[in-house]
Amino acid sequence: MIRPADDCYLAAAAPVAYPARSRMRNFPRLTPEEAARVICHGDMVAFSGFTPAGAAKAVPRALAEYARAEHDAGRDFKVRVLTGASTGASLDDALANADAISWRAPYQSSGPLRKQVNSGLVEFVDMHLSHVPQMVLFGFLGKVDVAVVEASEVTRDGRVYLTTSIGASPTFLQAAEKVILEVNSHQSARLSDMADIVTPKPPPFRPGLDLDHPLERIGKSYVMIDPKKIIGIVETDEPDELGGMAPADEVSDAIAGHVVEFLHRELASGRLPADFLPLQSGVGNVANAVMQGIGSHPEIPDFMMYSEVLQSAPFELLRSGRLRGASTCALTLLPEQMETLLEEIDELSPRLVLRPQEISNNPGVVRQLGVIAMNTALEVDIYGHVNSTHVCGRKMMNGIGGSGDFARNAYLSIFVCPSAVKGGRISTITPMCSHVDHSEHSVNVIVTEHGYADLRGLAPTERARTIIDHCAHPAYRDYLHRYQRTASSGHIRHNFSRCFELHENLERYGWMLPELAAEADGAGQPAAANAAAS
Repeated sequence: MIRPADDCYLAAAAPVAYPARSRMRNFPRLTPEEAARVICHGDMVAFSGFTPAGAAKAVPRALAEYARAEHDAGRDFKVRVLTGASTGASLDDALANADAISWRAPYQSSGPLRKQVNSGLVEFVDMHLSHVPQMVLFGFLGKVDVAVVEASEVTRDGRVYLTTSIGASPTFLQAAEKVILEVNSHQSARLSDMADIVTPKPPPFRPGLDLDHPLERIGKSYVMIDPKKIIGIVETDEPDELGGMAPADEVSDAIAGHVVEFLHRELASGRLPADFLPLQSGVGNVANAVMQGIGSHPEIPDFMMYSEVLQSAPFELLRSGRLRGASTCALTLLPEQMETLLEEIDELSPRLVLRPQEISNNPGVVRQLGVIAMNTALEVDIYGHVNSTHVCGRKMMNGIGGSGDFARNAYLSIFVCPSAVKGGRISTITPMCSHVDHSEHSVNVIVTEHGYADLRGLAPTERARTIIDHCAHPAYRDYLHRYQRTASSGHIRHNFSRCFELHENLERYGWMLPELAAEADGAGQPAAANAAAS
């Protein structure tokens, strides 16, 4: 049930009767192929999408085919690609497979594109997602030649109603010289009931955002642009390319349990208010499991979210009333959940707000609302630095995304990860991070399946002991303790000749600790780990 304290925001968020929308009468209809030919080699193209939610689909697929035809004819054809965040297969996968991307920002999760980034074929700029709109508007990334944006409707006077994500689309529509709209009849026009779109004034005249509650609305349900910029409409009818979440496994369930244990302790001690604080959760299976675990714990009060994505687990909590309401940038839901949302939209839309990413990820709002941030780490070192992006310091995974926007400014900053991966070959807890995205100053709590390390108020040596004892895989603890004890003295103890020894072992032998390989059982797990677990 929604508490009475939320009533004023829910009332303001109730669906309104919009004036009749005269759809698309003044705009040329284009096929996807015709739209693709508007785009030239070397253009900067800004596509809608924040995850596959609301991502452009038909035009990038046609653009990939056009690029192949140009290559077959012996002509160069590559474009610079901007999006809000990651996208669907029809965008990043299709363009990467066609060798049609020369430069990409700010975040991706595409297997084919990742390979090209790591081989040097695509220049990739990793960015905090809240920074993207301002950098686009001020021209730091170059001129935006064409914006390709999915919409549910567009009016003759230039009101563009977005679909399942807002992302950076309002900025792209404003900055682009030419606009192509994919008007997707599969996406309900009622999605705009949840949209709250505001574009802050540029510095130095930018006022603070007057947001006192996750469900408060401060903007409009549409983006207003000059209709003369719209060079054509591509009519489509297809769902978002959203995949399913893997079911929670023992490791993610254990991680979720330790997160809940920590939050319950904070509530009991009075370090969290009795009615709790808004939660932010990153993308992925572990994040989904953590939210599911929080929702199932009877001593965690009903809560709000102020986050960048709404995944499947929080959506079910929203339907049950456990999640009172959520502010987000994208609806990253299962296909059947999207159908449920539309069936129950009168009840659910007042409790959901879709915002642009410079608002959903705004550091000032995160600090003001006291958001509890929960994000996933690739690697954590014994002093609390976190690597979110680069495997062994060199190979890009996806990007920093919004984790930095939230972690640096959160009331509590929690990072979660399994203690070891690849059958125990790789310890996620290492002497020194091979790449640092979040320094020790932005990290309060580390959680693995073995426990949690509360780092607040701890000096480096005690942080190291706490992380090793509570979070490291048992097979790696002795090594990590020996490293810390024998390292050169200083405020932070390190041995520069050995701080990346585990990473070097992995490249040379395929295991961070080669001696564990000989002891591995039939499933590839180190015997030392099995003994410790038993």
